[in-house]
Amino acid sequence: MSEQTSVLDKVAPLTQSAIHLLNHGQSVLALLFRFYLANVFFSSGLTKIQSWNSTLELFAYEYAVPLIPSELAAYMATGAELLLPVLLVFGLGARFSAAGLFVLNFVAAISYPDISPAGMKDHYLWGVMCLSLFFYGPGKAAVDHFVAKRYSA
Repeated sequence: MSEQTSVLDKVAPLTQSAIHLLNHGQSVLALLFRFYLANVFFSSGLTKIQSWNSTLELFAYEYAVPLIPSELAAYMATGAELLLPVLLVFGLGARFSAAGLFVLNFVAAISYPDISPAGMKDHYLWGVMCLSLFFYGPGKAAVDHFVAKRYSA
């Protein structure tokens, strides 16, 4: 019995250290996801406003956004692509931002009929990253974390 206890006494601190390190890695990964997604979507929003007439034509004739008029869809998508990534970078309302970008990504993936298989894989990747941030949170390097910590006491 004492030999088993001895082994457990040696393994337990190592296991706790490894878990502690992984928990820090989770925050780093969330931060990387936030910055990557922000870059992808914000860049897309900038492209849309640089050529607004082309954007309106694409939404009118190329994208088949369901349920809403094409011009409204163009404004909504562009606004979301410019606002939500900024919030995501700061980690302010990060779960809301991730959910919004997930919906935007999903609608984009189903609305564009000529999307390539490689393009669809990008949408899958972005969707998984958004869902990860939505379900697991933005990590410790986020305004949301500091607000929750301040007001949870």
